[in-house]
Amino acid sequence: MSSSDIFIGETIGTAVLILLGGGVCAAVTLKRSKAKDAGWLAVTFGWGFAVMTGAYLAGGVSGAHLNPAVTLGLAIEGGTKWSDVPLYLGSQLLGAMIGAVLVWIAYLGQFKAHLTDPEILAAQPVEDGMVDQKAAPAAGPVLGVFSTGPEIRNYVQNVLTEIIGTTVLVLAILTQGLNDGGNGLGTLGALITALVVVSIGLSLGGPTGYAINPVRDLGPRIIHSVLPLPNKGSSDWSYAWVPIVGPLVGGAIAGGLYNVAFK
Repeated sequence: MSSSDIFIGETIGTAVLILLGGGVCAAVTLKRSKAKDAGWLAVTFGWGFAVMTGAYLAGGVSGAHLNPAVTLGLAIEGGTKWSDVPLYLGSQLLGAMIGAVLVWIAYLGQFKAHLTDPEILAAQPVEDGMVDQKAAPAAGPVLGVFSTGPEIRNYVQNVLTEIIGTTVLVLAILTQGLNDGGNGLGTLGALITALVVVSIGLSLGGPTGYAINPVRDLGPRIIHSVLPLPNKGSSDWSYAWVPIVGPLVGGAIAGGLYNVAFK
């Protein structure tokens, strides 16, 4: 596939992935949303369907990696040229940032209502009449719409959780090629991958919010840091390395395991 195919497919596919995935987080988080407090099941299935939609859109164009961990795993397995890896990663990050901006646009009224609501602001540390960004570094009132964060901040455990979840995801994607005499699952693969994402979210998402995708976290976190949202809270950059390093290590492990156990 050409460089333009990779760029277009990964940018659009990842943008849709983040738009729908971040959208469900906004839906269950923000005041004045009809899905407010819909819960973890809504989040996990929303993200699963987001993966399915993005993968269907991009599958025939770029192969629908939509995730640097998947790209790394495929490069180690041999299905993706190493020379294409930087283009995949750059396109995925751009798409993730675009998707996060679209979430903000779609929920603009809800963001404003949420971030100016007295009950929401009363729950935040306040200094001199303004939300104290330094006093609440772990998460702002809307950071969870954009990025992940741990329930218990233990970096070793957090990284291991992301490694385990991502290894499962990438290994499940790689082994699709073993089906149907080596022809894979075709368009059905997007549905299977989506269900794997739902399973990871239900079973392993509790500790960290299951980023399992570096750009899924980094791109929206960058957008959160620059959006003109009042009282938005910290972007929690001290944690940002965890959902980057963990998934990349998990993707590499999955690629290595595939080469050892399945080739």
